[in-house]
Amino acid sequence: MADDARQSHQHTARRVAIAGLVGTAIEWYDFYIYGLAAALVFGHLFFPEFSSVAGTLAAFGTFAVGFVARPLGGVIFGHFGDRIGRKGTLIVTLFLMGAATVVIGLLPTYETIGVAAPILLVTLRFLQGFAVGGEWGGAVTMVIETAPEGRRGLYGSLPQMGVPLGLIFSSSIYSIISQLPDDMFRSWGWRVPFLLSILLIVIGLFIRSRISETAAFKELKEGGARPQLPIKRCFQTSWRQILLAIGLYVSAGVPFYIVTVFVLSYATSNLGIGRSTMFTGLLVGAVMEAFTVPLFGALSDRFGRRPVFIFFAVVALAFAFPFFWLLGTGDTAVVFLALVIALAVVHAGMYGPTASLYAEMFPPSVRYTGTSVGYQMGGVVAGFVPMLAGFAVNGADGASWPISLIWAACAAIGLLSALLVRETQGVDLNHEPASS
Repeated sequence: MADDARQSHQHTARRVAIAGLVGTAIEWYDFYIYGLAAALVFGHLFFPEFSSVAGTLAAFGTFAVGFVARPLGGVIFGHFGDRIGRKGTLIVTLFLMGAATVVIGLLPTYETIGVAAPILLVTLRFLQGFAVGGEWGGAVTMVIETAPEGRRGLYGSLPQMGVPLGLIFSSSIYSIISQLPDDMFRSWGWRVPFLLSILLIVIGLFIRSRISETAAFKELKEGGARPQLPIKRCFQTSWRQILLAIGLYVSAGVPFYIVTVFVLSYATSNLGIGRSTMFTGLLVGAVMEAFTVPLFGALSDRFGRRPVFIFFAVVALAFAFPFFWLLGTGDTAVVFLALVIALAVVHAGMYGPTASLYAEMFPPSVRYTGTSVGYQMGGVVAGFVPMLAGFAVNGADGASWPISLIWAACAAIGLLSALLVRETQGVDLNHEPASS
């Protein structure tokens, strides 16, 4: 009987982990195709009255709007996730994200409806960010609360794989679509990745509808320990964890968005590297990261969350300047190497243990809220980096050193946060402190 129960639990854990992986991959696909479109066409289509540089910066500004909405989504969806349940909340976030993405693919441009076009674009981007704000915290909460003891780092890293997988899907689609002649790409080709989201959302909703609520939440519900306002209790009892979660995020998130969003525009405009070369390099890096994220998550089960994160935060700090030196060679193989190291080593090394670390930092009554708010407030910083980097490079006559300084500073913040955070490996996920 004990073996049967253990096998049943492992089966449930795998199903929840797969649901988390598929859902986050779909949502990040939706989120990333916007970033790629912002780097490539949105400046021309939605801000044609601006200069080329100003139009691109404006497009990056709309990209950043999604990050402003993410903490709000974390608070709202965290409230319902901690009060009503993890499963239902995650179904809503996936549907909202998909709907906003599809409508962007149908949106008329400035040439057709004038200033209403960028206004609608910003509104839909806000809805995307709002949905993503409630997605990550809920997905990792469900997976970590269901994962087998001693393997939470590995299982928690599976939703993290949604980031490179989303990047793989989006980069692959755009790599194919970008082969179209420029006039076709700008007239209708850019819309295809957004409209394809319809199929992905149907698949994701089907998978998520078949999972069960976590035992930790059921116990919380039966015990009557759910707070009326999870966000209030979270800031009262776990404010230190929220601040540390923000710091941990920026060390991984800032380099990631520099590489996957800003560099796509910078490399083609300032370094003369072909668009297809960058897409292919990002794709190779993302494929490699899909394998290294669970590897580093599993290593955190063996060595602890902090040691793994600290080691790769140091690597991130050391790679801030060499990344752009490698990129500046213009050699395809060297460019690919830079992208692979940045994604599959630097980002994956910190991102792999993040899910288990975040979820273990917060008690069950505010876990969805705490992980969401800490992660998404860090995302606000990262989301503005492509726009800030654009201004910095423009002011430095195209030099890359200002971006490297931003990268290094954020890596240092993450390193300090990791040194201050307590090791969470092996904590009791069902324990609710009396003071909370």
